[in-house]
Amino acid sequence: MRRQQHLMWAAWLVYTAAWFLPVVKEGVTLPDGLPGWQAFRVAASAVWPLPDVTIDKWYKAALFTVSAITTLLFFPGSVWAVSRGSRSLRRASAWVATSAFVVNAHWYVLYGGSARQDLRIGYFLWWLSFLLGALGLFDLYRREVGSSTT
Repeated sequence: MRRQQHLMWAAWLVYTAAWFLPVVKEGVTLPDGLPGWQAFRVAASAVWPLPDVTIDKWYKAALFTVSAITTLLFFPGSVWAVSRGSRSLRRASAWVATSAFVVNAHWYVLYGGSARQDLRIGYFLWWLSFLLGALGLFDLYRREVGSSTT
């Protein structure tokens, strides 16, 4: 198995695990917090309202929404890019995954102090999945570019 395949499988594995692991201390579903699937629901609350979730600033609503969209599109988009994508689609997908990694850092960066301490393993695995996916897609793109020039 090639390195890019290992990276993509690792990305998909940690992404899937993150759906079931605690993401943030708040919540009572798991003993140690809110699982990934419920954290996704909270992130989507800007466009799919939850009664006990309020987002106080417009930019937070935008970041929540982008985070939910990247979560929804990561798995099907990366599988499609790997299995059927052209070189240019793989390169574009790698940049999208990189952008998602950067944007989704907002959960760690913007909510400093005690909120940072409330983040759990599920968040970090979910966040890492975007980086692993980007690295795998860039590596796949580079391998194809290198093989087409020889």
